[in-house]
Amino acid sequence: MIARTWVGRIVAACVVAAVIGAGVFWWTRPASKPATAAAPPPPEVGIVQLTAADVPLPLQFAGRVAGFRAVEIRSQVSGILLKRGYNEGAVVNVGDVLFRIDPRSYEATLSRAQAQAAQARAALTQTEENYKRVEGLVAQKVSAQKSLEDAIAARDQARAAIQSTQADVQTATLNVEYTVIKAPVTGPTSITSPPEGTLVQAQQTLLTTITQLDPAYVNFTFTDSEMRALDEISKSREKQLDSDDVKVELQFGDGAVYPQLGKVDTRSRTVDPRTGTILIRAVFPNHEGGLLPGQFVRVNVTGITMPDAIVVPKAAISQGPLGAFVYVVEADNVARARQVRLARELVNGWIVRKGLSTGDRIVVDGVMRVRPGNAVRPVPMAPPPK
Repeated sequence: MIARTWVGRIVAACVVAAVIGAGVFWWTRPASKPATAAAPPPPEVGIVQLTAADVPLPLQFAGRVAGFRAVEIRSQVSGILLKRGYNEGAVVNVGDVLFRIDPRSYEATLSRAQAQAAQARAALTQTEENYKRVEGLVAQKVSAQKSLEDAIAARDQARAAIQSTQADVQTATLNVEYTVIKAPVTGPTSITSPPEGTLVQAQQTLLTTITQLDPAYVNFTFTDSEMRALDEISKSREKQLDSDDVKVELQFGDGAVYPQLGKVDTRSRTVDPRTGTILIRAVFPNHEGGLLPGQFVRVNVTGITMPDAIVVPKAAISQGPLGAFVYVVEADNVARARQVRLARELVNGWIVRKGLSTGDRIVVDGVMRVRPGNAVRPVPMAPPPK
């Protein structure tokens, strides 16, 4: 009985010793190395190789139509307004009779001036005959030299009187003509005018205003920076830009396009201190009267090209803390971020002013899969149309 007890204790001690040894071995054994995961392949990205080219540079501005000129019609003589020869607001042509002023007082003045002119002519005839007679008598030494001098003076005074009376006749004739007021230009008239029977004051009373619509002006503005950029583009060309190179197209608010092109007429040589802009004026044919003064239009300027420009697709451009950047794939197929300076947005991309050059390969597809400094698998793509 005692022997069995000792045998049991020995067996239990062996079991405890085995368990303790197994635990010590478990905690003190060297850690096994985890299996190394296979590195993922470089991401596939679409790239475009950049080339420089002459790129059309479309420009768009807000503009306003202005009449070619607005002519204020005023009378050159005073009098009672007898008749208006047109409907208010109607279009009149050059030479159309607009107003008639009572001419009777001016006709009477003309008659008096003509009568005085006739008297002056008669007096001149008399003085010239007297001069000839006295001249003969003096030559025969029958009359004194003083008589000849008096005859010459009388003749010269009669000649001066002729000139004076002729000027009076001419002035009176003009005043009679001024009582009929004609249109100096073609265009629509204003919708208000003095009623018939009004006393018109010379040079003061505004009778109507005629706005010449053909051709029509369109005014729009450039900023100072835009003007300097265009000057730089012009200087970089072999042949500098002129008004014949630049075409102007008009677009109405509903999207309709004016059927005829215009051209730049002139520009202001000063900057508006209130807006910092420079006024540009274009001229358009307006035979049908489709352009009305005060009308707002969209001005599209074409014909300007930027030489040796680099265009980057919009999908390639990202924004960071330092501004716009693109991923450039270098010769070892490693993508690296590069800051760029953008010049102008086009339909198919951005013109880059600084940061890229011809031959650079940039990522245009799969930008989100790129990690700066890591390798990529570039796949060429078609460049954007210019």
